[in-house]
Amino acid sequence: MQVLKDRFSSIRELGGYCLLRDRTDMQVIERFSGRSILVDRELGAVFMQACHLPNLSDRPSSSLETSANFPRAISTIPSKFQVVRNSCLMRLLYLVEQLCSNLVTGFEQCTLFGIAQLKLSTILFRFKKKENSTKDVYKLELSGKDCLMNSYAEKFDTNQPSSFLEETKSSVENGILYLEEMDEEVLSKRILKLSRVNKPKSALAIYKSMIFSGLKPDLHACNSLLSSLLRNGMLDNALKVFNSMKASELTTGHTYSLILKAVADARGYDTAINIFGELISSRNLREHIDIVVYNTMISIFAKANNWYQAQKIWKIMQDNGQVGTTVTYRLLICTFARCGQNELAIDAYSEMIHNGLSPESDTMHAIIGAYSREGKYDSALNVLQCMLDSELNPNAKACNAMINSLGKAGKVKLAFEVYDLMKSLGHAPDVYTWNSLLNALNRANRYCDAIQLFERIRNIQSFILNMHIYDTVLTSCHRLGLWDKAIQVLWQIEASELPVSTASYNQVIGACEVARRPKVALQVYYRMVRQKHSPDIFTLLSLMRVCIWGSLWNEAMEILKFSEPDGSLYNAAIQGMCLTGKLDLAKNLYTEMRERGLQPDGKTRAMMLQNLPKDSRRNRKRR
Repeated sequence: MQVLKDRFSSIRELGGYCLLRDRTDMQVIERFSGRSILVDRELGAVFMQACHLPNLSDRPSSSLETSANFPRAISTIPSKFQVVRNSCLMRLLYLVEQLCSNLVTGFEQCTLFGIAQLKLSTILFRFKKKENSTKDVYKLELSGKDCLMNSYAEKFDTNQPSSFLEETKSSVENGILYLEEMDEEVLSKRILKLSRVNKPKSALAIYKSMIFSGLKPDLHACNSLLSSLLRNGMLDNALKVFNSMKASELTTGHTYSLILKAVADARGYDTAINIFGELISSRNLREHIDIVVYNTMISIFAKANNWYQAQKIWKIMQDNGQVGTTVTYRLLICTFARCGQNELAIDAYSEMIHNGLSPESDTMHAIIGAYSREGKYDSALNVLQCMLDSELNPNAKACNAMINSLGKAGKVKLAFEVYDLMKSLGHAPDVYTWNSLLNALNRANRYCDAIQLFERIRNIQSFILNMHIYDTVLTSCHRLGLWDKAIQVLWQIEASELPVSTASYNQVIGACEVARRPKVALQVYYRMVRQKHSPDIFTLLSLMRVCIWGSLWNEAMEILKFSEPDGSLYNAAIQGMCLTGKLDLAKNLYTEMRERGLQPDGKTRAMMLQNLPKDSRRNRKRR
């Protein structure tokens, strides 16, 4: 390429020197640091004092061509010149002006790591005549492209420049920089620093350039780059870096954890499962999978409440000989307990204790709930005592679970002791607490105490009762036959504008049944119908019994007439009529029952046989 009229034949970068080579001799123009001419003193800049500029114009004309025959050589003038106020830049401009006899244009100002620079990258020397010019004016066009070569560069062919330009353009588009520094440790520190200050694009550009140049960043820098990319939502770039790290064997458990968590958040845990499956299926990669990776996978499924997949990861971990940490078992136990898999939670807790690990407060809270729901109140009490011995305060949820478990077991005294402990810890009792205590008293047949406790609860002005507490106290009234108290509670429910359920009406009617108040029971039933509540079989059975014991035969027959045919309802009516001596009505109902295709139970058959006339029984025996 005829670009300059000078006796020098080529420009080369060789072994840290920029050379102008003559056909007969070689003259050193400047020594520089790294792969480019640096003008910054702190980065190892050397001024161009070695060049005797006035003598250059006196040399005979010759052709200047670019070539490179060395691994680290590039057939261009090096790429980055620091803008500083010194004579170096002026000397460079003077050199080009003397060589070309034209004004240099086309400097492209850019920024690298926050430093303003002038790029002289991949300089393409060609003369072009300016349009609308009366004089032969030519300019030296400087193309602002970066070109990196990690192999021997081919001699620049002036007849076929397109391939070189395409390669240059591709490198720029891929974010590859012309590296000034070749020290892997220094470049790794730059990646680390840029990643920490949340500049992932700049860090990624250095990383790509290092890989392209055959340099290897350290593990810490790679992980920091991954973390920065993921923080900024650049998942695709992070996956490319991750694959590059795998190929270079620069991965650790932290690397896998970052990728798996990001993929699960962005694309769902199914994609994370696929990546994890590829890791454990590879023998080389499996060796780098530590307990942190397993914890990450378990946490992904814990977040989705997918206890089944968490259990599978736990099984894989055991098969690969990995011993869980406190975090592992906390995730497993809390996930299993939250998903109602109490037995799995207990198994994980037992394995944790067997491995000599001390559970945290969250783990102990979860296992107390699991033990309580399984009815193992003694084990739950042991865990509760361990928390107190370790100076850990149980939360209100754990105390409520403990009270409920003790109440179901009939341990009323222990339940109230836990209640006192709960108050001493500063936890205010809630609806669940009071309902558990009321149920504990009912299970212990202490119905009067339950009603008294209800009155105490109702007098707490800051506390709002709910239907669970009302239904529990209605159960107490039902057992004691306190029909008036039951009706009073029913009025309170309606006054509080809470939705009254059919079960609540059943409890009131049941209290009237125990107290032998059939007319009151019927009034409650009629009110129930007016409130558009459909009676169930329990409502009708209770009404049937109370009407029969109150000798309200017509009302009993109306209940049978307007209700759906049900064998248990006929059985209750027939048995009650037999016991009260209404045999004719019982026989008629029995006949009607058989005609409807309903089957009497054993007790009904026995009563009907006992009350048949003796003559009828004799005739049956003869037949």
